[in-house]
Amino acid sequence: MRPRLWGIAVTQLLVLAAPGWWRHWPPVPAPDPAYFRFRLQTAYGDAAHEPDARDVVTYLNWCRSYRAYTCALRQDERDSVDVR
Repeated sequence: MRPRLWGIAVTQLLVLAAPGWWRHWPPVPAPDPAYFRFRLQTAYGDAAHEPDARDVVTYLNWCRSYRAYTCALRQDERDSVDVR
């Protein structure tokens, strides 16, 4: 569903993947279980709560817009550099 979020979903999957995920079988770029439990605890008040699909979509939209925003800021900084 929502093909415009596929790229950012893959990016976030790799960004949040536990370090060295490729060294363990099966090689799946999943977040560190402790980090994931912490995020669920802070989001839902229960580390065992399954993430709501709407919350995941909202998070991916936020990641996408934040990435676009920071890219625009960096471009503005490059454009405003005084080259003499």
